[in-house]
Amino acid sequence: MPIIQSNKLGVNQAITSSDDILQITHNEAGALRPGVYEFQLVVTDDSGNVSAPTVSRVVVVDDKRPTAVLDAPTTVGFADDITLSAKRSVDIGGKITSYEWTLLKQP
Repeated sequence: MPIIQSNKLGVNQAITSSDDILQITHNEAGALRPGVYEFQLVVTDDSGNVSAPTVSRVVVVDDKRPTAVLDAPTTVGFADDITLSAKRSVDIGGKITSYEWTLLKQP
């Protein structure tokens, strides 16, 4: 079974194989972006006859939740400012578009 990294795929770049399965793999740096992808298959038999192309659509959805990372000081002096940071928060399937800050408890 041929295996190809998703970041090595190119539009209109045919991959020819004698196997009837093609596996497209990825890592976080090379994952397919969310959206609609079209794949085409053409097969050739042992007499050299070529099929009509068939096309399948694959929708890649961003179904991975972002990870919130809240950095805050553990103690601050009386009347000092408190700086909260979410800079280390990540979303592997896209980008973070908003931050919601809520005070949950006070003395």
